[in-house]
Formats: sequence, structure tokens, C-alpha cells
Amino acid sequence: MNKISYLAYAIAFTALIACGDEKTETKEVETTPETKELTELQERAKTLFGELPEIADNPENPITEEKVILGKQLYFDVRLSKDNKQSCNTCHNLNTFGVDNLPTSPGNDGKNGPRNSPTVLNAALHASQFWDGRNKDVEEQAGGPILNPIEMAMPSEEFVVERLSGIEEYKELFAKAFPEEEQPITYKNLQKAIGAFERKLITPSKFDDYLAGNDEALNEQEKRGLETFMTTGCITCHSGNALGGQLIQKFGLFGNYWELTKSDRIDDGKFEVTQNEADKYFFKSPSLRNVEKTYPYFHDGSVNELNEAVKIMAKLQLNKELTEEETNDIVAFLNTLTGDVPQEFKQ
Repeated sequence: MNKISYLAYAIAFTALIACGDEKTETKEVETTPETKELTELQERAKTLFGELPEIADNPENPITEEKVILGKQLYFDVRLSKDNKQSCNTCHNLNTFGVDNLPTSPGNDGKNGPRNSPTVLNAALHASQFWDGRNKDVEEQAGGPILNPIEMAMPSEEFVVERLSGIEEYKELFAKAFPEEEQPITYKNLQKAIGAFERKLITPSKFDDYLAGNDEALNEQEKRGLETFMTTGCITCHSGNALGGQLIQKFGLFGNYWELTKSDRIDDGKFEVTQNEADKYFFKSPSLRNVEKTYPYFHDGSVNELNEAVKIMAKLQLNKELTEEETNDIVAFLNTLTGDVPQEFKQ
């Protein structure tokens, strides 16, 4: 072989190797059926659950730093209760994911309310407030417990305003939060301030990382749980960015809820507000964010274990018996919804 032939052979051989390397490289990044399936799962999930906002805005109550500072002060202040015993945080403790982990909560006079205190975290994303949906937003809700005789037991709005007006710190904070008002200390403004604070209590979790495109944010069991959660039908009531909080639904479509929850009291739900027979046993479908931490479950806190609550919901609402594997997978997925609030919002 002469030098020219040898050179041509060397160039051809080098090109052949390069082509082989290029094909191998392409093959490594090629989308496999498994990868495609996971991508489709993410896309379906994002369609159903959407994107979690950083703040739950309300055009009727623009959020300002001054309102949030005032709202936080009010949220933790026991002086909003008759005997200076209870604050909003007493029943909705931000150190324990916005709940007190009790079936029902004792109020100012030591008497327990009839229903479980739901988490305040992400509550501003809900379509209505309270288990029976009687309030439209967190601003309206914020005024209820303060005047409730079983909860914070303040005698009237005027009494609350008079007490706050005698506190120098609040004179300054209300003036800063509502600078255009001649008399800024009002009950309505108290509600707006607490509402503004609660609208910042949004808790992103690793599930949101997964929805944003990080496939490795969830492990295989958690992905199976997500798939089972969707295909079983849980998304009927638990979709949207809060995974619930949007519907008032009958609890017990396929049976009496108290027979499975072993509730001490049969609660008529929304009927107690409307006196409409069609509203019996209707309750708001709660958000499932942080559900791992917000036990005990249901409107009366009658069930302590999440896996048991999942089985009860499948049976009562979907008429389905879940296997142990399906239940464990769904619970594994639900645990990915745990996300805490920044320390700056705690006390």
C-alpha cells in the first residue's frame, strides 16, 4: 500500500469510527418508551393540578407588606379572644402545618367546637371557607372565629375595635396598613389584614418540582401513587393547584359516612346552614396539601391514620375497595404534597 492509499484508508477508517460514535451518542439520548410514559404522566398531572402560585391574590384586598405585617401580628395575638387565651394560631398552629392535630379544638371557655380545625395553609386558594362553605374567602372567614361564642368569644365587632384602639402598637400598624383611611382601625380592616397574611401561606412541595419538569423529584412508588390517584377517580374532588377546596360534595355517596368513620356525632353538614334537605351531609372537599401532617381527618377528626382515611374515601365516594398496595402507593404520593411555610411567617 503506497502512502496516498494508506492516507485515504486512514481518513475513511477515522470517519467510520466518528460516525459510529455519533450513532452511539444519539442512541443514548433517544427517548425510550418508559421515559415517554413518565413524561406523559407529568403532562397529565400538570393539566389536572396546574401551577401553585407564590401568593393567592385577591383583587378586592391587594396585598402589601404593611398589611401582611399587621395581619401576622393579629394572627398570633391572644388579645383577639375574650379572656386573652386564644389566637388564630392556637387552633391553626403554623409550627404544625396550620392545625393543632386535635379532633376538635377547645375555645376560650374550654368548650370544644363541633368540627375539626382545618389547616390555614393554602386555604386562600379554596373556592369557599369552613367545612360547610359558608364564607367566600379568607377575609370573610377571619372575622368568624373571633366572634364565635365557643371559639374566641369576643362579644361584638365594636368590642374588638375598642380593645385594639387602646393599644398604641396597633394604632401605628393599622395607620401604615391603611394610610388613606382617617379611622383605620375597623373590623373590616382587621379581616383584610389577616386575610393578606394568610394569602402568603402557600406551601410548594416536591410535587411542584415534578410538575415543573423534574422527573426525579418523585420516586417510582410516588409516581405509581399519582397514577393510581388519578385513575381511581380521586381527582373528581381533589384537583386544581390545592388538590381540593373547590367543591361542596356529599360525604357518603355510597353509604353512611359515620358507619366507617365511627363518628361520635352525625353532622348534617351544609344543611345546618341552609336547612335545605338536599344539603344534608354535604361538606367542602378539603385540600390535600400537607395532608400527611394535618391529621386527624374528616370534618370531625374521627380518623387518625391517613391510609385508613384513603380507604374510607375510596369506598364511600367511589364505591371501590383499594388493595394494600394501591393504598400505600396513594399515601406515598400524598406525602409528596408536604411543604412548609417560610420561617418568617411563624412565631
